Amino acid sequence: QVQIVESGGGLVQAGGSLRLSCTASADTRTITYIGWYRQATGKQREWVASVDRVGDTYYSDSVKGRFIVSGDTSKNTAYLQMNSLRPDDTAVYYCSAGVTEGILTRTYWGQGTQVTISS
Repeated sequence: QVQIVESGGGLVQAGGSLRLSCTASADTRTITYIGWYRQATGKQREWVASVDRVGDTYYSDSVKGRFIVSGDTSKNTAYLQMNSLRPDDTAVYYCSAGVTEGILTRTYWGQGTQVTISS
């Protein structure tokens, strides 16, 4: 059974910072990557950032230079450090984990955590 647990959302003023955490548990299977997505009210879910098992990181243009994604493979945990937050960063943030078993990799999702940025 795969479980994805996120934490760290909240309300912060524009210009502030928040750190989200995501822990994936997948028994003996391999967590290949952890990604962060967000969905603002009335908008489609969009990819934000990802970190893979060897520590390579990837960012969308909208957050590059402001957000930092990192991972701790020993804990199957990833972090999203969000700095210089803006009101348009307000969204529900979702963690996704790529879980590999054999030749197949499936994506699992967390329940989401609300991030609200006040102006």
